[in-house]
This record gives sequence, structure tokens and C-alpha cells, in this order.
Amino acid sequence: MTPKVVLVAGVSRYLGARLARTLCDVPSIERVIGVDALPPSRELRANLGRTEFVRADIRNPLIGKVITTAGVDTVVHMNIRAAPHDSGGRSSMKEMNVIGTMQLLAACQKAETVRRLVVKSTTAVYGSSPRDPAMFTETMEPRSQPSSGYAKDAMEIEGYIRGFARRRPDVTLSVLRFTNFIGPHVASVLTEYFAMPVVPTVLGFDPRLQVLHEDDALEVLLRATLHELPGVFNVGADGVMLLSQAIRRAGRVGLPLPGFTAGIVDWALGHAGGLDYTTEQRRFLNHGRVVDTTRLKADFGYRPRYTTLEAFDDFVRGRNLRPVIDPARLASVQAHVLRLTRRLGRV
Repeated sequence: MTPKVVLVAGVSRYLGARLARTLCDVPSIERVIGVDALPPSRELRANLGRTEFVRADIRNPLIGKVITTAGVDTVVHMNIRAAPHDSGGRSSMKEMNVIGTMQLLAACQKAETVRRLVVKSTTAVYGSSPRDPAMFTETMEPRSQPSSGYAKDAMEIEGYIRGFARRRPDVTLSVLRFTNFIGPHVASVLTEYFAMPVVPTVLGFDPRLQVLHEDDALEVLLRATLHELPGVFNVGADGVMLLSQAIRRAGRVGLPLPGFTAGIVDWALGHAGGLDYTTEQRRFLNHGRVVDTTRLKADFGYRPRYTTLEAFDDFVRGRNLRPVIDPARLASVQAHVLRLTRRLGRV
């Protein structure tokens, strides 16, 4: 089925707005409806093309009226929040994520015109722990169940989605478990963390990280919207990088701290550092997380254009991050230390 009327929930943020604008350029799509509780910024609004913006809260049952009145046949659910501060606090974030998803699914279930549902989920559903496998496949369960935050919300959301799939087997359902987004225009806890001049880490931990370039994220969302690709898919770039490697590539200075200072570091990053930093983020930056993307390439039919390292380097270039310590001066100091060591060795 070729979509005719597409509703994008979460259009007031960068990636949602970009998807809506791209869908406007597809000739076969008659209408693109963008929904969000808050209006998009002036910059995003100017780039929405022929998208019809509707200010509506998906927590309100009136979202069903928007879907039925417009005859929506494809719904893209991107209105899942990862940061408490940006959502008005943890309680408001959970309400938006879980209650909002429940209301949106209820509206889709009642709307006979809906034939396709695309959900932006996250690999955070696998959690982060020292007992994790080298790579998570879509059929694996987390070794340590997420007990709070964004990851717990995502697990509950996927549970409701499975219930929806049983009630509406006629709807093509694509669940996309994305790794962390990165790129020149992405603003997140992770990008702000690597933009800090001095990056605190936990002594003894150097996790493997896997990210996804914003352009690849857009292409995956677009493909899922335009084609019938049912299933659950891990979506991440090829390859991994170590946390220490990422810090060096960003030109930052790593500051390893003992584990017992973790609470102090959490407070400092959340207040003095201005980051929406949670214990969930700390677990991720201690243990990392890598997923298998075989199904994405074989069944979904997409291979990301950027590797993890290429995506990260594009973020560094796009944010114009300069080395905190001049590389030439650092090389000079290293050479001086090396000469001094050799001289002392001859004494």
C-alpha cells in the first residue's frame, strides 16, 4: 500500500520536522500532517514545506479525531522523549511517553483507515550492564531490566505496541530500535557530553559505543514510512568506538574519576554542566551497548552510509569542535618527555 495521508507525531523536533519535510517531496503522498503539543520553532516551521501542523497533545483522546477526520493511513510515532528536563520533569516525560503512546494506539486501533504504523523506539530497551553480550539481536532480552527512565518507558511502550499488533493484525507495524543519534544538527545528552572541554569518565571503564548518523536515521524512517516492512529492527551504524577513542577524536580531555564519586559527577553534570544527565546515562557510559544490524540489512534492506567513526567525525566537524590542547604543543611535550627518558636511561 502506498501511503496517501501521513501523520507524523513529534514534528516540533529536528528529526520529526525533517521527516515531514522529506515526505512532502514524495509525489504520491497527498497530505502530511505534523502533530505536537508545542509548535515548532520558527526555523523548523519555515522548513516544513506543505506539512499541515496541528497543535495537539497525543495524551488527549482528541488525537483520534485528527486521525479519523483526515483519513490518515500511515502514522509515524516519534513523540517519545528521552530527556526529563526537556519534557518538564520525569513525571511529565513518563506521562507523555507511556500515556501518550497508549492514547495514540487507541486512536489508531479505532481508525479503520490506518494501515501502517512506524514507531521510533530505542536500543535502550536492552539496558546496559557488565553481563551484556557482545551484540544484542532483536530476539534477546536485557541482562539487567531497566528500572527507570527512558529505557523503562521504551519497554512499556513496546509492550503496548505488541498488544496493538494482536488487536489490529491488518496494520503493518515497524518498530525501529535506534542507537544514539549523532551528527552536525543533533542536540542530545551524548553530543553535549562530548562537547565539554573536560569529559568526566569512570575509572576502569572504557565501553564500546555504537551510534547512527542523523542522515541514516532519516533514510530508515522514510523507508519504513513508504514501504511495508513489518518487524522489529535494530538500527545502528557499522563498527564501534571506545569511549576514550571518541573523547580523543573530539579533541577533548578525558578525566577518569573513581567510581565512588559517581553521584557527585551526576550532580555536577546535571547542574553545573547543564546536561540532562541521569543514572541511566551513566550506566550506558560505563558499560556501553552494541547491537546486531543483520536484520536491518537483510530484511529491511538498508545499510547505513556512515560507520560509527564516520558519523562521529561528522559531528565533530559540524560542531566545529577544536582540540582543547593544541596537538602541536602536545606532540612537542611528548617528544621532550621521550628525550628526557632516553637521557635518564643512559645515566
